Amino acid sequence: MTNPLWTPNSARVAKSNMSAFMNMLEADHGVTLSNYDALHDFSVNELEKFWDSFWKFGKIVAQTKGERVIADADKMPGAKFFPDAKFNFAENMLQKRDGSNAIVFWAEDKVKRRMTWKELYDGVSRLSQALRDMGVKPGDRVAGFVPNMPETVMAMLAATAVGAVWTSCSPDFGINGVLDRFGQTEPKVLFTADGYYYNGKSHDSLGRVREIVAGLPTVEKVVILPLLSDDPIEAEIINSISLDHFIADYDAKEIEYEYTDFNHPAYIMYSSGTTGVPKCIVHSAGGVLLTQKKEHMLHCNNGLGSRVFYFTTCGWMMWNWLVAALSCQSTLVLYDGSPFAPDANILFDLADAEGVNFFGTSAKYIDALNKAEVKPINTHSLESVKVIGSTGSPLVAESFDYVYENIKKDVQLSSLSGGTDLLGCFIGGIPTKPVYRGEIQGKMLAMDVHVYDENGSSVEQEKGELVCTKPFPSMPLGFWKDEDGSRYHNAYYAEYDNIWHHGDFIEVTETGGIVVYGRSDATLNPGGVRIGTAEIYRQVESFAQVKEALVIGQDWNSDVRVVLFITLAEEAELTEDLQQAIRSHIRQQCTPRHVPAKIIAVTDIPRTKSGKITELAVRDVVHGRSVKNKESLANPEALDLYVNIAALQED
Repeated sequence: MTNPLWTPNSARVAKSNMSAFMNMLEADHGVTLSNYDALHDFSVNELEKFWDSFWKFGKIVAQTKGERVIADADKMPGAKFFPDAKFNFAENMLQKRDGSNAIVFWAEDKVKRRMTWKELYDGVSRLSQALRDMGVKPGDRVAGFVPNMPETVMAMLAATAVGAVWTSCSPDFGINGVLDRFGQTEPKVLFTADGYYYNGKSHDSLGRVREIVAGLPTVEKVVILPLLSDDPIEAEIINSISLDHFIADYDAKEIEYEYTDFNHPAYIMYSSGTTGVPKCIVHSAGGVLLTQKKEHMLHCNNGLGSRVFYFTTCGWMMWNWLVAALSCQSTLVLYDGSPFAPDANILFDLADAEGVNFFGTSAKYIDALNKAEVKPINTHSLESVKVIGSTGSPLVAESFDYVYENIKKDVQLSSLSGGTDLLGCFIGGIPTKPVYRGEIQGKMLAMDVHVYDENGSSVEQEKGELVCTKPFPSMPLGFWKDEDGSRYHNAYYAEYDNIWHHGDFIEVTETGGIVVYGRSDATLNPGGVRIGTAEIYRQVESFAQVKEALVIGQDWNSDVRVVLFITLAEEAELTEDLQQAIRSHIRQQCTPRHVPAKIIAVTDIPRTKSGKITELAVRDVVHGRSVKNKESLANPEALDLYVNIAALQED
């Protein structure tokens, strides 16, 4: 077993929310929980006791709780948590009402603003009154085509306060991409901003909004949030009004929360949509709150006064996850724009200036910093930062080295993995356990995660499919307009009866940590041997000459051959020597099966709006198949680079 990169000291463990929760469980249930593994065993073997206790520990606010913790606990799908509770999502986010900061906001270096808890509460009060008076009812959809700004949080909370369902995407989406999403969910109200900042420049949103609204006949009101201007122009957009004018007739008062079932919908999320029109995933208010609050409090150690940052847009589920920190009475630190504008120090400037405790970002961002040789450890204090979170794609071992050598030594590096499907994580950070190089720390509490081999047997220290064998609160309610539930069932439960099949290719290591090798549907299969794409990325991206990589399996001569595409660093060339070095390194570090048959230099790699590379779309293009939904891509023009490549037509 290798030595850990970081181990929490005894004082940190003793003061953690995790330890406090363990103590409460021991007192309430007469059990002895000597370590995290014992706690995890209890959490999955005693689901009802765990969630009943977490309700108390997390101070969940509800009109009524009810006696039952789980109904139909043996059914996946079908299990319902706290089925008798009456509850409001927004009320749980707005328990604090003083003059301290609820939200700190930077739009690159262009805008810096703050919103107190009282200002947030009062804003939600006025906006919820305006929504209710215009006829927004429980179950109606309220959409946001919005930057990651304080008023966006306020709009979401106002919508959920009246029992409406919030759904959003970021303003860098194209018109068709927005209509592919909101056109399915048919919102009654659309929130937008007048524009946004990116890479040091302002970008107008309202031109696209005019066309978007023309394609959304259900929208009765467009509310324009101020970012580029204090008084955004309302002209030329039908049924539009600025936020200030929309709430002008309402005074702040006690919010009249709409109490609904615990499993009433709060969010509609969207799949990436690279293989067709995005799936509309409906999530319950109570299930999302329980799951995300558990992760914030226990796995990230966030609580009263914590300052929580995650670099995200409103088109990525990490925005919904971030906002849930309000339920812990933590301060949200929001950032909108490029993480490299005006330079690569901006997010570390933010962390120091605003005293960030939890600093969340993507694996790709960490890799980009490494490639750019940015060394915040030499330029920034980062004294306040206790946890660095990473998700979006597997965090390679070299990125672990980079964080501890060049960002901060005494920090918990919390690599997370879950997704839009559950609005939470199956595996992630554990503040009471060590961090090992290249490994996610372990399984999340109350998530009965296993690795299944090709025979459907649970294995350890072998690669296989990530499954969850018991229900969890944030299982989706279903897909929008999937009346018989067949699409939802086929997405997660068709592979194994009564078991969630997530579609990740993973391995549990000897430390109890977890390595993610990529998505199962992108898994390579040369000669019948399953290979996760992340295994190859780890090796290839260690070369200074390689900026980024994408690997697919190409059908060839009745088999599958591995094809590696790379973008090169500035002034680098794909020489025969470099190709040989890459192949040799992959063979040495992995197996001969991993070695690419073809290595091809490209100038760009297509990715989704949330920054994930799109192996499946490239695979379709290489095989001459159409890509059904290019609107889901941030750079769809990059797909043209993969059409009819001569080297892929020959041995």
